[in-house]
Amino acid sequence: MPAPERIPTGRLSAMDPVVEPVEPAGPLPGPAAAQEPPGPGPERATGLSDAFLADGELTVRGQITGASNAVLYCTVERGGRTGACVYKPVAGERPLWDFPDGTLAQREVAAYEISRACGWDLIPTTVLRDGPYGTGMVQEWIEAPGDDGADTAEDEIPELLALVEDEEPGPGWKAVGFAETGQGRTALLVHADDPRLRRLAVLDAVINNGDRKGGHLLPAAGGRFFAIDHGVTFNAEDKLRTLLWGWAGEPLTDEALKVLRDLQKALEAAAPLAARLAELITDAEIEALRARVAGLLRTGRHPEPSGQWPAIPWPPV
Repeated sequence: MPAPERIPTGRLSAMDPVVEPVEPAGPLPGPAAAQEPPGPGPERATGLSDAFLADGELTVRGQITGASNAVLYCTVERGGRTGACVYKPVAGERPLWDFPDGTLAQREVAAYEISRACGWDLIPTTVLRDGPYGTGMVQEWIEAPGDDGADTAEDEIPELLALVEDEEPGPGWKAVGFAETGQGRTALLVHADDPRLRRLAVLDAVINNGDRKGGHLLPAAGGRFFAIDHGVTFNAEDKLRTLLWGWAGEPLTDEALKVLRDLQKALEAAAPLAARLAELITDAEIEALRARVAGLLRTGRHPEPSGQWPAIPWPPV
């Protein structure tokens, strides 16, 4: 396989999030011009718990630019420890005609609850709480490898996506489809044949993720990665749009089948997970969630594109 034209790991746009300072007592920020990202900041706690994010003192430090909804960079302090997080207030959400019920923030928390129930630790700790701009989603900030000042070897950063000039993916890669790269050139978009990425493909099918872009995969220290931005999930209608179609139609792994069987039990009406989801999404969406899990168990295979709408989100970043 020739040296591929790599899409930068984690964020297809090859851009780190840019944060612009905001006035702590000012109005909810709107679109802003990009400025330099913040420095490392205070010493931060890692692996933040639900209680830490939910109960700590939340302070807005800046706005992450380029997002379609308000996304605020914050610190949270509790018991003498400080952590970094993202705060998405409901007041900063733009209405979506095909998601008329609930809020994006609630869906983000519901996605985290499902990820945690699966035991895959793919989504950073996420809670729903009050903040300086009202109720919103608060999620642990994921430092990119090296951003904390520590030396990071290249082989510790997972390669997840790439563009290649061949018509077939090489060993260790799965094909997604062809993409125009400019100047009349076409390249094959591929993603890694990585078991963690495969788990994410299953999770996205379960939560009916309508917007799995490359920029939503964040590399972390130790070769790990996390998935973010789950506001357009759990629709009662099939809306799966993703870059992770490489396993479409293939049999699910034994691990995935076991996780789905356990999840099916956890979604029964009297179970704690079902009660928690009832606080976040509608009854119809919970029934559709149960149906998707049952469908995956019935077929035993990764879903395939329906053909009723574009299967890959646009823009893919």
